Amino acid sequence: MDKSVTKFNVRLRTITIRNLIVGIIIAFIVSGILTAIFPAIYESDELYFIVFLLIGGLMFAWIFKDTYGLDRNIEMVFEDKYKKEIIYVFAINLLFAFLFTFFISSLDILIGLNDPNWISIWEVDTVNIDSSVVILDAIGAIIFAPIIEELVFRGIIFNRLKIRTGIIPAMIISSFIFAIGHEFGGMTSAFLFGICMCMLYLKTDNILIAMSVHFINNVVATILNISGLDVIMSQLPWLVPCLIISIIGTVYLLKYIIQEYKLIKKQYN
Repeated sequence: MDKSVTKFNVRLRTITIRNLIVGIIIAFIVSGILTAIFPAIYESDELYFIVFLLIGGLMFAWIFKDTYGLDRNIEMVFEDKYKKEIIYVFAINLLFAFLFTFFISSLDILIGLNDPNWISIWEVDTVNIDSSVVILDAIGAIIFAPIIEELVFRGIIFNRLKIRTGIIPAMIISSFIFAIGHEFGGMTSAFLFGICMCMLYLKTDNILIAMSVHFINNVVATILNISGLDVIMSQLPWLVPCLIISIIGTVYLLKYIIQEYKLIKKQYN
């Protein structure tokens, strides 16, 4: 990390993997100290996760202290050109993320029609979840995850890898690392989401663009999950139109990635 660099976008590119590892170690140590002082943090995985990310956020704030250019990054997010792309990339990634769920639900229904003894995957006992857990999960997913994950995976890991491996391998490796931190069923969608975020960041040199897509994605995903709409969409009569729309979204997602890949290859050949 080069503190002599005063431009926000450039200083971000100077943060090394070593800096990241040291920061993670410090965050673990400070979290451990706070846990010893406040046992309630230890009793809640969600609260510990938020505390850990908050410490990481404070370290990033220190890293970017006295830099300039962040105001221009914010302005870009609200320009029509980038607003449309933010919404578009969010939409096609969200539709693809539901493809696996809709496909499994379709198989579940087809099996159920042929086997009267089949127990649907949606016929499960409901579990009462503490509202505080839901709130903490939402805070972690909506506020902290888009900021910290984009800074770490695109701002640091992708930036450093592309120097050593080249742009395309860096996209693949950083997105794979990003994906393995997600649930098994969502690893593929997380991987392609990571690829799109790398492409957006590379094209705009503005980490806030990727953060915006990530933020909207997590907001909508959280609302769908809390409201139970994701379960409703996975059952008849909504399943068929939702599956069709999801397939269309997947086609557009692949088309977007291919188009951006060609532009990147042409620009950085």
